[in-house]
Amino acid sequence: MIDVYFAPTPNGIKIPIALEELGAPYRLRPVDLGRLEQKQPEFLALNPNGRIPVIVDHEGPDGEPVSVFESGAILLYLAEKFGGLLPSAPRERIRAMEYLFFQVAGVGPMFGQAGWFMRQAEPIPLAIERYQSESRRLSAVLESRLQEAPWLAGASYSVADIAHFGWLRVADYAGVKLEEFPALQDWLQRIHARPAVQRALLKR
Repeated sequence: MIDVYFAPTPNGIKIPIALEELGAPYRLRPVDLGRLEQKQPEFLALNPNGRIPVIVDHEGPDGEPVSVFESGAILLYLAEKFGGLLPSAPRERIRAMEYLFFQVAGVGPMFGQAGWFMRQAEPIPLAIERYQSESRRLSAVLESRLQEAPWLAGASYSVADIAHFGWLRVADYAGVKLEEFPALQDWLQRIHARPAVQRALLKR
């Protein structure tokens, strides 16, 4: 059994989706971000950075419990443990890793900053333009990739697609209009239609 310390944020939703896709047993441990439960000592013992998601695998390496934080690390851990969501073909595996790290290093931080600055009581136009512009640029990179392949890794749906889905489904939060990116919009709709994704999105 895997415990998932979770809130329904763009980063949080990645992990239930991956577990549903893998058919792995898990239970959600909701974390109330508004009450700063992620900053309490019990949570910080699992993730000293005080952020969700975090998992605890009660049957980790050598049969002992292990905790894992950072969504990209969790996705890779689950893919390797359960043998799915990472292509076996070397070139596709490389692409999957590239686009997974593209998300955690680029799309997530830029979309998050764009949305945060857009919603402040005293907007800072230069910051809004900076982060919105970068969010659109990153979306254009994904658009280009999805014009040449059905999934970010190539022919195979993978952790890279799951990582990006959480943020692209709320692209408007960052001021990104998906109407400008038809291949990205089609990709998003295809992921949203997957039964495992539908099940994960209903979890709270």
